[in-house]
Amino acid sequence: MEVIDLTQDFSMHTPAFASYTGPSIKWVKRLAFDKAGGQEITTTLHVSTHLDAPAHFFSGGKFIGEVPLDFLVGPACVVDLERMGIGDYELYGPEHFESWERETGIGIQRGDILVIHTGYHRYYPENWADGRSAVDETKYFIRHPGPTRAFAEWVLERGIRWLAVDVGSADHPMNTVIQRLRADEAEEAEAKLGRKLSDVFPKADYQIMHTLLFPHDVIHIENLGGDIDRVLDQRIVFGCFPWRFQGGEAALCRAVAFPGQPV
Repeated sequence: MEVIDLTQDFSMHTPAFASYTGPSIKWVKRLAFDKAGGQEITTTLHVSTHLDAPAHFFSGGKFIGEVPLDFLVGPACVVDLERMGIGDYELYGPEHFESWERETGIGIQRGDILVIHTGYHRYYPENWADGRSAVDETKYFIRHPGPTRAFAEWVLERGIRWLAVDVGSADHPMNTVIQRLRADEAEEAEAKLGRKLSDVFPKADYQIMHTLLFPHDVIHIENLGGDIDRVLDQRIVFGCFPWRFQGGEAALCRAVAFPGQPV
């Protein structure tokens, strides 16, 4: 069985999402003195490749440990938006995915996992697959493309099981706290989109990929990467393997593709 790792690295250098604290890793035992090595990790959960649980944005929603493993493994469509020319600050919507279906002849079925490839994973500081040759932390977190409400509603209408994205947030960066933290970049985004961000992302749509979808258990992986370029424009078996974390609103996970398996 072929196994392809779509997980980014995790280390003390891994950046967390905006306003979250990054990891701290220290040795608490050394082999020379204690006859065993031991480490202690302190970290928030929205760092490296991770799975958000419904409880992250939905009061009363499932925690990570309540998400069944068989829900997290299944058929997936890997849609390559990069080849469509979608770049900095740009928007994607249902039309891109329906166009992908026509061009590839692959239908996105009800119950499928939807893996979204923008190509921005290569800018992540922990992108091991190409030797971190294109790292650009600002481009990765601040300028990646993203969706609006129309796409979130389409996800529900099409019966998508859950999603995975190769960027820092399933939402457009300007539909997160980043818009406030980086007013300079918000100006650039408005210039690129040709309209005010308040028109593109009205207040009611703030982080719509979380607020609209999580009450329906349509969750997502963020910071996907690794060897994702090896499975583009395919229908594959895909799996997410987080901790069995009771009470956890998110968890680091291993994201794995199983190409060649029947779907």
